[in-house]
Amino acid sequence: MVPDAESLLDKIKEEHGNEVDGPAFKLEGDPRIFPFGRFLRKFSIDEFPQMINVLKGEMSLVGPRPLPLHEIDAIADSAHRRRLSMKPGITCLWQIGGRSDITNFDEWVKLDVAYIDRWSLWEDFRILIMTIPAVLFSKGAR
Repeated sequence: MVPDAESLLDKIKEEHGNEVDGPAFKLEGDPRIFPFGRFLRKFSIDEFPQMINVLKGEMSLVGPRPLPLHEIDAIADSAHRRRLSMKPGITCLWQIGGRSDITNFDEWVKLDVAYIDRWSLWEDFRILIMTIPAVLFSKGAR
C-alpha cells in the first residue's frame, strides 16, 4: 500500500464507497494499493508475513480472518462479535468460498460462525487443502 494508507481511508470511502455491506472495507481497484501490491494480493503472496504471527502463536493457519481495529470497533451486532472468539487465521471458509465475491458482511460472519461451530482438525485440514486451488486460481481475488 502507499505510505499513510490508513489516513486516506475516509477519503477513499467518501469518493469510491465500499463494496462490502457492514464494517469491513473492500474496494476493487483500491487506489491505495500500488501495482506490485495488486500482484502480491492477487496471488495471496502478501499473506506470507502472517506466518510469523502463526509461529509466535498470535494467529492460526485456519480461523476467522483478522480485521483492522477500526473495523472491529465498528461491529455493532453482538452476533458478529462471535467471530472474535477464536484466534484469527490466514485462511478460512470466506477465503475458499469466494473472498471478494462475498460482499455482505452478514454472509462473511455466517461462514466464520459455521467454522467455529464445527471446528475440528479435519475441518482445518479440509480448508487448508481447498485454499490451494483458491489461491492458485485467484478465486475471488481482486
